[in-house]
Amino acid sequence: MVNVSLESGIEKIVSEFIEAGCPSARAQSIDERRQGYLDSVGLAGECEPVYQITDLEINGLILRIYRPSAQAKLPVAVYFHGGCFVSGGFETHEQQLRKLANLSGAMVIAIRYRLAPEHGYPAAHDDAFNATQLIRQQCAQWGGDPDNISLVGDSAGGHLSLVTALRLKEKTDWLPARQILIYPMLDATASSRSYQEHGTHYIITKEALESGYELYFDQVPRTHPEASPIFRTDLAGLPETHIITAQFDPLVDEGEQLYRTLLEVGVPVQCRRYLGVIHGFFQLSAISMAARESIAHVASLIRAQP
Repeated sequence: MVNVSLESGIEKIVSEFIEAGCPSARAQSIDERRQGYLDSVGLAGECEPVYQITDLEINGLILRIYRPSAQAKLPVAVYFHGGCFVSGGFETHEQQLRKLANLSGAMVIAIRYRLAPEHGYPAAHDDAFNATQLIRQQCAQWGGDPDNISLVGDSAGGHLSLVTALRLKEKTDWLPARQILIYPMLDATASSRSYQEHGTHYIITKEALESGYELYFDQVPRTHPEASPIFRTDLAGLPETHIITAQFDPLVDEGEQLYRTLLEVGVPVQCRRYLGVIHGFFQLSAISMAARESIAHVASLIRAQP
């Protein structure tokens, strides 16, 4: 039975998933998983025009730059897409990236990081860190402000955002102005209660999330600090952090646990839980009021002055 507390548009797709027997992510090939993600793109709404979109490849790193205007010194948002470390890319996030650029007035730069199983840990983490460093060095030439950079990511991308910020804190002399973590994957042990409560019927299942960890981290221990950053003890000193969680998401508990931990160690942090929605709702603007509001909220954070 579908939870009646879901938004109506989301209730419909959840009902269809349940009626189909809650298809197993493990039973799908990687190609099928990736195609399924692409097939859902229509739920994100229309693809808005943007002033300028540029694809770049520098030192093996692939970036797509969304520039909303010809103005100089625009705020910069470095975006890491979701997809459980095995799928996703520019094509699955095109609508959200365009909306964010237009609503924020910021330069949004998406990273095409390497995916599992073709590329295991630390490939995606290294791509995220190296691309962020490159963007800091070069974004002024592209019209961006290197002193107002936000790291933004959803799901696996939220994980990459957090670990990139931790690597920057450890290895460099700069930090982004803020990080925005949208229902981040933080616990590869999948040990929170919400994995049990919301892990079967809400499309992005416990199985889908766990199998992504397995394919990417392979033999790496699930408690490794870059597999499960939720357990790290070096979170103090991170930049201003904003966390978005979803009521019926297997990941809701760990996102909110991160909020509490960051508060305890003195990091400026805010957490918003959206009700009536599931993991992935940020990409459902065509059917979800919460999705549209959350995109507007993230855009407002990106355009803020540090």
